[in-house]
Amino acid sequence: MECFILKMKFYQLIAASVMAFSLAGEISSQTINTGQSLRFLALGDSYTIGESVSESERWPVQLGQALQYRGVNVQEVRIIAQTGWRTDNLQNAISGATFTTDYDLVSLLIGVNNQYQGGSISTYETEFEELLQTAIDLAGGDKSKVMVVSIPDYAFTPFGDGSNSISREIDEFNAVNRAIANQYNIAYHNITPISRRGLKEPELVADDGLHPSGEMYALWVYQIMNDINFADDTFTESNLKGLDLNIFSNQLTITTSIVADLKIFSTEGKLVFQKTQLSPQQNHNISLSGFKAGIYIVQIESMGKTIASGKVLFRGNQ
Repeated sequence: MECFILKMKFYQLIAASVMAFSLAGEISSQTINTGQSLRFLALGDSYTIGESVSESERWPVQLGQALQYRGVNVQEVRIIAQTGWRTDNLQNAISGATFTTDYDLVSLLIGVNNQYQGGSISTYETEFEELLQTAIDLAGGDKSKVMVVSIPDYAFTPFGDGSNSISREIDEFNAVNRAIANQYNIAYHNITPISRRGLKEPELVADDGLHPSGEMYALWVYQIMNDINFADDTFTESNLKGLDLNIFSNQLTITTSIVADLKIFSTEGKLVFQKTQLSPQQNHNISLSGFKAGIYIVQIESMGKTIASGKVLFRGNQ
């Protein structure tokens, strides 16, 4: 078993875990305040509506759940997306829908059908920029509330069969949306490397042999959550306390300087363990022998408030 240490203090989230895989992404400039409510609008195509997975496995829904368990009051997750949509289809759908213009988070993932249907890069460039401007408008003109998600590479599915030409064209379309996102100073989440694990890790592909599975979407969400900066302006100087949490071998040890509750959640948001009223200034040892190997969310609460939270990797018995 490998040893790693997670140290968490207020106004920051530091999650250090020994990972068996690499999640290559862009560092987001976004900051989300855990002391405020959030309305999330997700714009896209089959990847956003979650073709061939359940509603709960869609990545926007999983992101909303992850934010909720991070302490954000997620009031709404609205999805405007449909399988087969190109950039023009999405823009037409947005034009025909009724929106407010005060969403706290707006995501944009679109372009695979432009590529698949043989659309031109120049047309995509024009229409994607228009969509990004629309997304900014729907976020009340606040660019920091908008995120662009890269197009996954379906060459790495049974349908794509490892096609080099598909991968090359996906890269070309992603180069366009990344450049436009950078031009507007919009957070960009490059999930394409995760999608390229599909042939070697078939559990990351849905049963239709083309779209991502709920497990792959969970990896997208894990990356996006790591990229987001979380702040909480509800804390006062009088209750700033420290926390040490260590995992060694098959045991979690936690020490707090205040009376606190420990909760452990799965990445799906299910509470799998809790221990209340941890006494301060003492080492509390929790056996991990009953946990399956995987990523978990460790949350510390005091007086009904989340005071620290982080993702850790439990490696299980080896």
